[in-house]
Amino acid sequence: MAKVKVGVIFGGCSEEHSVSVKSAQEVARNLDSEKYEPFYVGITKGGAWQLCDGPEPQWENGSCRPVALSPDRSVHGLLILEQGRYETIRLDVVLPVLHGRLGEDGAIQGLLEISGIPYVGCDVQSSALCMDKSLAYLVAGSAGIATPKFWTVAADESIDPDRLTYPVFVKPARSGSSFGVSKVSRKEELLSAVKSAGEYDSKVLIEEAVVGSEIGCAVLGNGPDLVVGEVDRIALSHGFFRIHQESAPESGSENSTPIVPADIPAESRSLVQETAKAVYRALGCRGLSRVDMFLKEDGEVILNEVNTLPGMTSYSRYPRMMAAAGLPLAEVIDRVVSLALTGKSE
Repeated sequence: MAKVKVGVIFGGCSEEHSVSVKSAQEVARNLDSEKYEPFYVGITKGGAWQLCDGPEPQWENGSCRPVALSPDRSVHGLLILEQGRYETIRLDVVLPVLHGRLGEDGAIQGLLEISGIPYVGCDVQSSALCMDKSLAYLVAGSAGIATPKFWTVAADESIDPDRLTYPVFVKPARSGSSFGVSKVSRKEELLSAVKSAGEYDSKVLIEEAVVGSEIGCAVLGNGPDLVVGEVDRIALSHGFFRIHQESAPESGSENSTPIVPADIPAESRSLVQETAKAVYRALGCRGLSRVDMFLKEDGEVILNEVNTLPGMTSYSRYPRMMAAAGLPLAEVIDRVVSLALTGKSE
């Protein structure tokens, strides 16, 4: 039986470039060589596409060749560019291991739609919707899902700090991995926090600080056929969850510990999983996503955000939650690739 030719795209131009490389390394370790023939496409921080041997830490210094994804559907894959000529590689499916801007916002998904190549994960519309936290809140709220109170402002907009009740969180509306996020406890800190968020996005989200546990749920599947992982809880000693910005996240975080399965009552666990599925469906997700929420002391579950291409690193939450539910990363990859190729759950 012929192997499935899968293009694994990683890196990218966003602030989450290094996280993407680490995710791709873990995917490469768990990609079944008996089933798949991988073609690794690394995107440099400057936006250059390179066909390389794999997502090693110094992949750009290896034997790479310039490559492009052809928009011509008859090519259905890659164009390798060399000395003014090109050769083609037909791909069966693409696994975009990209996070953040141009990876989770519908951009790469749109390019793949034009190219006619099946791809893993959410489509253009749901990717763009989930990437913008304020729009995700509006749609989820209209579906009856609780969200924080929030306001959106332009990064250069004049704001009256006295109009808010503190503490609040200030964050880029369309970014991830806690880059540009600040917890503001006093009104004197607000303008600086907005400026910090504005370095990552022209649209800034200000939201109430929800008092509750930070929890998450991994979701996999299409339509009505959804599989959920074990719920996790992020135990914080101080501050907020920002492990991807720490110097050595592989050895643990300086302020957070993920607890899987979450140490919450069984009825809360079920409510979190059902809420995650409701969010996933309301926002039109497919393939996979991680839904982050807050669990309040009174049992209410409130949406935090949705990651449509969640981290797959050795310390990432999505693979841990799925593994705790009996689905190791190799099986998760099999399932999401199958979903991309057939559109059906197995």
